[in-house]
Amino acid sequence: MDQPADVAASAPALSARGLTRRFGATTAVDRIDLELRPGEIFGFLGPNGAGKTTTIRMLCGILTPSDGTAQVLGFDVARDPEEVKRRIGYVSQQFGLYGDLSVDENVRFYADIYSATDRAYREHLLEHYGFADKRRRLARDLSGGYKQRLALVCALTHRPRLVFLDEPTAGVDPVTRKELWDLFYSLTSDRTTLFVTTHYMEEAERCDRVAFIFRGRLVLNDAPDRVKAHLGERDLFHVRCRYDPQLVARARALPGVETVNQFGTTLRLIIDRGRFNPATLAAALGWPTITEAQILPTEPTMEDVFVNLTSRLAAEEP
Repeated sequence: MDQPADVAASAPALSARGLTRRFGATTAVDRIDLELRPGEIFGFLGPNGAGKTTTIRMLCGILTPSDGTAQVLGFDVARDPEEVKRRIGYVSQQFGLYGDLSVDENVRFYADIYSATDRAYREHLLEHYGFADKRRRLARDLSGGYKQRLALVCALTHRPRLVFLDEPTAGVDPVTRKELWDLFYSLTSDRTTLFVTTHYMEEAERCDRVAFIFRGRLVLNDAPDRVKAHLGERDLFHVRCRYDPQLVARARALPGVETVNQFGTTLRLIIDRGRFNPATLAAALGWPTITEAQILPTEPTMEDVFVNLTSRLAAEEP
């Protein structure tokens, strides 16, 4: 199960160059370049249908690339897909274990699949992930958070150095989500690399780096703070108000406005730099219930970047 001797410990956990996948005349993934460092948490973001799943299937050795290359833990995904599969871990967004087996039985089953014989390590995983008093419980009877914990334990039985987490916290409550992320962080302490897909933008903030894929093309790949800096040529305002479709339509029609998003009782506007200040924006909105005091400049969030980038790229498409 060791990596090739000529793969240095500091070598990338994953490296892809020009990775492409076509299905007939459709290009699902278009010449993307990626490199993941050991111990890094890498967030992979994009709207539904952007190419995330196809990319992951290639990187896991399940789908052969049409063009380009990818090395995962020192093995080529096209030439050595079975070696890649043996060395990675994978946790899907939907519980993929066996509901009619106990926690112990699920863990032993996956350990056997990977020929993982270190029983002491399995015991450590069960203890560390909170199953000391749940070992005989059927998997189907676990809460959503513990089902995801169990999926993670099973994915770790063979000590993978790279783990793919495909929307691993979908459908769990915020407290459980934080607990799962604490467990993810603990994995990186021994230089295990995590490749995470998520639609929760607050989770993207937790990653060391994030990449955006849109219609098969990688359009951003950087640390979260630097990703947010891509809105640096724009002003952001939030307007305290209840949802009003006429106000939203008026805001979208203003010159220089790129994005208008309602978040509860706040309307967030992304506008060309220098077009408005709070007073002129209040006047331009022309709405008797909106005053200057209700309009505040604000800092960009990852959700602002995601929504703005997606809408701009969609508008640029022929």
